[in-house]
Amino acid sequence: MTKVLVTGSAGFIGGALARRLRLDGAEVAEFDLAQGDITREGALDQFDGITHCFHLAGKTFVPESWKHPQGFYQVNVMGTVNVLEFCRKRNIPLTYVASYLYGEPEYLPVDENHPVKSYNPYSHSKVMADNTCQFYARQFGLPVTIFRPFNAYGPGQSPLFIIPEIITKFIDPAIATVEVMDLRPKRDYIYIDDIISAFLRSMKKPGGIYNLGSGYSKSVSEIVSLVQKFTGIDKPVKARGNDRPNEIFDLYADISKAKRELGWEPVVSFEEGVERCVKKLTIDN
Repeated sequence: MTKVLVTGSAGFIGGALARRLRLDGAEVAEFDLAQGDITREGALDQFDGITHCFHLAGKTFVPESWKHPQGFYQVNVMGTVNVLEFCRKRNIPLTYVASYLYGEPEYLPVDENHPVKSYNPYSHSKVMADNTCQFYARQFGLPVTIFRPFNAYGPGQSPLFIIPEIITKFIDPAIATVEVMDLRPKRDYIYIDDIISAFLRSMKKPGGIYNLGSGYSKSVSEIVSLVQKFTGIDKPVKARGNDRPNEIFDLYADISKAKRELGWEPVVSFEEGVERCVKKLTIDN
């Protein structure tokens, strides 16, 4: 029987992955803060019989990374080294989930050969962890797949993220005007089910670095229009006009490598994905 270890299983993506694996009949071992400290040497030695590992555990909140950078390097880099050592000693294939690492794009669409950049301690720690995974693959022959998702979204995501934030503001009767920072920026949004389907393919064909995205970008303004459509609620929308430092106004992924080598491509359209998010949040509220 397939026995899979998922670190970071309490998170949005990790939780969705664990549920899907169980639906597919796998035995799932979970490791998150409730189970211990990923940075402690030997923290994963309690797990036996693992046939594949997915590493998603990490610290993610960028503002906090400026206040307490050491914790981000400790968890995101040394925690990843612990996972790599666990897998190396047992020859367990690893799927590592990185993040968007490319900074301001030098060209579009962004492919896997684009230079990686970091603008804060969080992104720097993720670049270091990504590089360490590549080192283990080269020097130890460990089967490591690295996924670099662009903007993940879907039901159950934290309201700190833009899509659930906008939906929540529309369906909350106490909010008269929907305020956003800026209506212009465009991002490549990838639905959670499509991300998970890519992860599962890495179990059959481990190795390689892959972008995960839709291959096109959508603006905040377009998100607002879809939320208005699916909620049936028309509220005034106000952009605060606060430009973020190093703002990127258009960004989307080249996903041709994942299509070619994994036979993967997203199947949930952006419109359908936003509609599913609206339905879930409407029911929950």
